[in-house]
Amino acid sequence: MNVKRLTAGVMAALVALFGSTVGAMAQDRVSGPKDKGLWLQEAASEQAAKIADFNELLLWIILVITAFVFILMFYVMIRYREKANPEPSKTSHNTLIEFIWTVVPIGILVVIGFVSIPLLYYQDVVPETDFAINVTGNQWNWTYAYPDHDGIEFTATVVPDSAFKDAEERAGYEADLSSHLGRPAKLNARLLDTDLRLVVPVDTKIKVQLTASDVIHAWTVPAFGVKLDAVPGRLNQTWFEANELGTYYGQCSELCGKDHAYMPIAVEVVSKEEFAKWVESAKAKYAYAPTTALGR
Repeated sequence: MNVKRLTAGVMAALVALFGSTVGAMAQDRVSGPKDKGLWLQEAASEQAAKIADFNELLLWIILVITAFVFILMFYVMIRYREKANPEPSKTSHNTLIEFIWTVVPIGILVVIGFVSIPLLYYQDVVPETDFAINVTGNQWNWTYAYPDHDGIEFTATVVPDSAFKDAEERAGYEADLSSHLGRPAKLNARLLDTDLRLVVPVDTKIKVQLTASDVIHAWTVPAFGVKLDAVPGRLNQTWFEANELGTYYGQCSELCGKDHAYMPIAVEVVSKEEFAKWVESAKAKYAYAPTTALGR
């Protein structure tokens, strides 16, 4: 039984114990934060899956250490209490114990490093990609540019809270979003939906080049395992390859001003055929068009 299966089994048992339905967790496709969510968002890329596996490994290591410390504490409190041990030992050194408590932590760190260093390398080194997307963080929205697709560029801004209270306003935003995507679309999440979405094809390696126009932001999509700072005057880069169709949400994860909480990220993963059609449509709408990139 590997770490992932063992963790999944324990999580299912905990959910059952607290009276929740395991089936609800299994069937609910997580594309963003969920109310009363208990675990990480479901991975939609190999990178995110590797991060989830590493997280689970660390949790089991922490669990073993915590259990050992608590057992040791209670053993010492009971075994060496005054009543059971009226003549306390004056021993101040124990070579074997000192050797163990030095070597064992080193071994734990070696195990963690053996797993984490290749993962860091996997995330940090950008492989050969199919195309690039330039992402610029602004106070408080995101500008997306497709330099490999005739200069498509647009700015995505949070859908206001009022649209989720007024049916007519919501319908207007959904109509604009449907026009942007080239197919019917619905708003899914208050404070996470944007008026336009970043559109990418499934099973495609994409390089993301990040910068900012004002202050430091961070482009974060948990389901893709992507989180990187966008720094003014600096070009950072990362990559992802989404392996499932759907809509995925993220947020700016760097405190960037008063509207930091209103700077979401919405990514639409479509088939390669649908992406090709979207590119042709987007060229007519956004290619080389002036952008309102400098915030609101």
